[in-house]
Amino acid sequence: MKRTTARFAGYDCVKLENDVLALWVTQSVGPRIIGLALQGGDNLFAELPGDTLTCPGEGAYSLRGGHRLWHAPEDPRRTYIPDDAPVNIADAENGIHVTQPVEAQTGIRKSLAITLPGQDARVIVDHTLHNLGKWPVELAPWAITQLKPGGVAVLPQATAPADEHGLLPNRHTVLWPCTQINSPHITWGDRYVFVEATMPSGALKIGFPNPAGWMGCAIEDLLFVKHAAYQPNATYFDRGSSSECYCNQRFLELETLGPRTSLAPGESVTHRETWTLYSGVSFRLDEAAMQKLADELGLMTGGRQS
Repeated sequence: MKRTTARFAGYDCVKLENDVLALWVTQSVGPRIIGLALQGGDNLFAELPGDTLTCPGEGAYSLRGGHRLWHAPEDPRRTYIPDDAPVNIADAENGIHVTQPVEAQTGIRKSLAITLPGQDARVIVDHTLHNLGKWPVELAPWAITQLKPGGVAVLPQATAPADEHGLLPNRHTVLWPCTQINSPHITWGDRYVFVEATMPSGALKIGFPNPAGWMGCAIEDLLFVKHAAYQPNATYFDRGSSSECYCNQRFLELETLGPRTSLAPGESVTHRETWTLYSGVSFRLDEAAMQKLADELGLMTGGRQS
């Protein structure tokens, strides 16, 4: 793993790279992983320098693009707190540790531990929320990756029976108010739901419990996959969603959440994602073809090394 400093997407960044891929982490704001690319390739992440959300009483939250850490449930007063201050970046084994100043409004400090574990197209991102306030906070780590438009999100669905007789429901899907149930950008399948990031306007958002533990986005001949553990006996926000997908005309988000947690003062909680980038992939928007590709890549068992 090699660490250098570089200017990327308008930010002063720390660049981490190995023989296969590179990523860029902002220094003056964040924490944010602002870019991810194969060596010599284009940034897969959305770049959104002017996109903002309004935090009541605090001003504008800049989306920026890339990958970020929030804490659920979503509420503009706590979720959209601006992260415009410099972050502390320290060396770690095969990576770096990035820490944000404590949010004065919540007492929560966010940090990312970013690791390139080998000379392949894998990244491990540990998302930690530390309660440094004076009161317990009910929350969940919420890891959000903004990808550039033009791809197709792949959302695996539960297929195993919930009981021995196969009589009880075994899955559910959560929809947000912006979601049109008959949107032409959603393909509903029994094993997979596909979201095409080609919307000219509007937005949609889908959530679901995800026992498969992975979700992905196919862009050209690349497949970006993130794995995050699902805890079947835990409680999740957003009506039980451990995975979510948001899409509009500017970006597509792949989101994972940790279980709902009451974090006492001094306590912390960590949520891990493992990213893998597969190149030379032949993707078709078809359930049988996607299942064959998932089997070939070993996605149901954590994924093979690229």
